[in-house]
Amino acid sequence: MKRHGCVIRLRPEQRETYLRLHAAVWPSVEKTLREANFRNYTIFLHDDLLFGYYEYVGDDYEADLRLIAADPQTQEWWKLTDPCQESIAEPGSGDWWAPMREVWHLTDEAVGQAPDPTQQGSGS
Repeated sequence: MKRHGCVIRLRPEQRETYLRLHAAVWPSVEKTLREANFRNYTIFLHDDLLFGYYEYVGDDYEADLRLIAADPQTQEWWKLTDPCQESIAEPGSGDWWAPMREVWHLTDEAVGQAPDPTQQGSGS
C-alpha cells in the first residue's frame, strides 16, 4: 500500500458547486476508483485549498490511472468538477492535482522507536 497526498486550489466562486457535487459523489465514479485500487480516498478543504489523500493498493499505478481516465462516467464527473478547480501543479508535469511528498507517517507499532530525549532516566 502506498499513501498519496495531493493539493489543488478551489475557485472561490465555485465553492458551493464543488461542495454540493461532493456531497453526493456518483456511485459509478466511486466504483471506478475502487476498481483502480484506490482506498480511503478523502478530500479536505482549508480556505481555498483542497487536500486529497488516498491509499493505492494495486501493482500498476500508471495503468490504474489510465483505467480511471478512460471511464466515461469519470470523464463526465471531471467536466463538472474541473471548472471548480485551479491547478497549482508544476507546469508541464501533466498533473492536475499537485502531488505532495510524504515527510512523516505514524505507524501502528512503536517498533524500533528511538528513546525520547525529553524523558529523564530514574536511576542515579
